[in-house]
Formats: sequence, C-alpha cells, structure tokens
Amino acid sequence: MTTDGAENFTRMGTLGIEEEFYVVDDRGRPTSGTDELVYGSEPPELLAGRLDHELFKCVIETQTPVCADLAAARDRLLAVREALVEHAAAHGYAIAAAGLHPAARWRELEHAEKPRYRAQLDRIQYPQHRNMTAGLHVHVGVDGAEKAAWIADELRRFLPPILALSANSPYWNGFETGLASARATIFEGLPHTGMPTAFGSFESYVRFERAMVEHGSIADRGELWYDVRPHTEHGTVEVRTPDAQADPERVLALAEYVHALVCDLAERYADGESSSAVRWELLGENKWRALRHGHAAAFVDPDGGGTTPLPAFVERECDRLDVEGLDRLAVAESGAARQRRLLAANGLDALCESLRL
Repeated sequence: MTTDGAENFTRMGTLGIEEEFYVVDDRGRPTSGTDELVYGSEPPELLAGRLDHELFKCVIETQTPVCADLAAARDRLLAVREALVEHAAAHGYAIAAAGLHPAARWRELEHAEKPRYRAQLDRIQYPQHRNMTAGLHVHVGVDGAEKAAWIADELRRFLPPILALSANSPYWNGFETGLASARATIFEGLPHTGMPTAFGSFESYVRFERAMVEHGSIADRGELWYDVRPHTEHGTVEVRTPDAQADPERVLALAEYVHALVCDLAERYADGESSSAVRWELLGENKWRALRHGHAAAFVDPDGGGTTPLPAFVERECDRLDVEGLDRLAVAESGAARQRRLLAANGLDALCESLRL
C-alpha cells in the first residue's frame, strides 16, 4: 500500500471551501470566543467535525463537506455560514470576515492553547505570534497525483489576479498599510508560505514534503502553507491565496474561477500540454502588484514584454472559461477600497459592523 498520498487523488472536479473568520463581540471587535464555540458546547450537526479555531482564540475556521459541483458548494457554504452565525449568537458572539480585522491588535489578544499551535509558536517565534490572518482556501478534486502536481505548478501564474480580486485587508494592528492585502505580506513572514517554485512532478513534491517532516521543519504535511499545493491527504489541488470575505457571493465567485481553472488545466494535461516556463521572480513581482494595488494592479506578462491590467485579464478569463462571477468582482468596489471608504466616512464602529456576516 502506498503512503505518499497518491492513492487519495481519485475524484475530479469536486469542490470544498474552507473559510477563516473572526469571532467578535457586540461592538464588532475580535474577542476570545473559540474555546466556548469549539470546545465548550456541542456545535450544530452541520458543523460537527468541520469547526476549529486557528492560532488566536478569536479566529475560527469552517469547512464545507466535499461538494459535487458549484451549485452544491453554494448551498453548503450558505448553510455552514448560517449555522456558524447562529451557533456564535447563542453564546453571545458574532462572526466577521476580512483578511485582517481592522480593529485587531495582536498583542492584546490570546493565542490558542492547542498543543499544535503552541509548538508552532515555540518553533517559529515572532512571525507566528503576530499571525492573526484570515484566508479563504478552495479545494478542487483531481483524479491523479501527477496531474494534480502539474496543475498546481501551472496555477501559479493565475494566483496574483486572484489575490488582487480578493484583496480585503488594508489595515494591520491599527495601521493603514497602504496595501490592498496586508494579510498576504503578514502571512509570508512565516516559513513555507508564499509563491512556491514549480515542483515539476508529484514525486518531487512528496519528497520535499517528507524531508520537511523528517528534518523537523514542520510537524506534519498540513504545515506547508504555500499559495497553492497538491493536498496529499485530501486528494485535491488547494488554492490558499485569497483574503477572507464577508460577502458569500465574493467567495463563490472566487471558488467558481478556481474550479474552472483546475478543470481546464486538467484537460490541458490530458492533451499533453507542456509546462509553462515562467520565472519565479516574475510571479513574485505580480503577487507584489496584487497585494499592493488590488483592483488597480497591472500584471507583467509571462514573456516580460508588457503588462495586462486586471480588467483586461478578467475579461479574457471570463470569455475563455465561461465564468460569470469574476466580472462582477472586478467591476464592484474592492474590499480594501470599501474598508477605506467606510472608515473615512463613518468611523471604525461602522467599518467593524460592515464586516459582520
């Protein structure tokens, strides 16, 4: 029996969505509520086994079940969110979403007691101590380990526009960062994060994953937190790029696009398409443009010969993949711009209220 996870890649096109949220008090400020919500009570049936806290006691994570298609994912996502909001309200809390909470000051909030997180704090130190980020993770099932590794490598060039469309975290620790997604740069302070290099094969990825565990760099394979990875436990390609979103329609638009990308790349792999040759440095430059400028970003083309503004990229992708939600994201006010507008016009209380589910 194999033990590298290759046997888990059996389903093509399934969809799963993980969301990280902030537990907030009646003023919309992050508060330590996950002990009660995760450990101190029985969660609703839909959340059983799909609810956990993150590093801080104010950050909670939900997961949809594995969904056959986008329509099922919509139903499950909305149901999971509703169950979480009701569960939190029953214990005197509310739920909010953004890549970073604008009112959160990490030094004033409690870390979780879970041994896994305590071990990470001890191993990583300062970068993990301040890691009060919240992201959106989209899993798409792939029926073949080698195919999944190829798709993950190819997906990298699409990740900067995905980040730009999701950018929803201009404030960090009470500071206006000047960035559209400060979450992206805060999170990259951790090891094993950011834009990965092309692994080239599933064997190469698994060899690296195994070496990181054997040499004590990570406790388990779940601690490779790259922007995209073949998930060897779930049998999926996982995109971890986007900021968390309060609006479920934004989540579903991003999930629709990731799903369409993975399925399109799976067909290209079956047709024998060669791997792309895009420099890691260019991918890093485009990610910087995304986190700095959000919707106003223009991306350096793979050949370095020009740039493509985000609206032109979105128009091309909508036509190419027949997706709809991406265009609605691109023409709408970005999350970062909305946060800035609300804070300037109505103050922090109104901004915090706007992030509640």
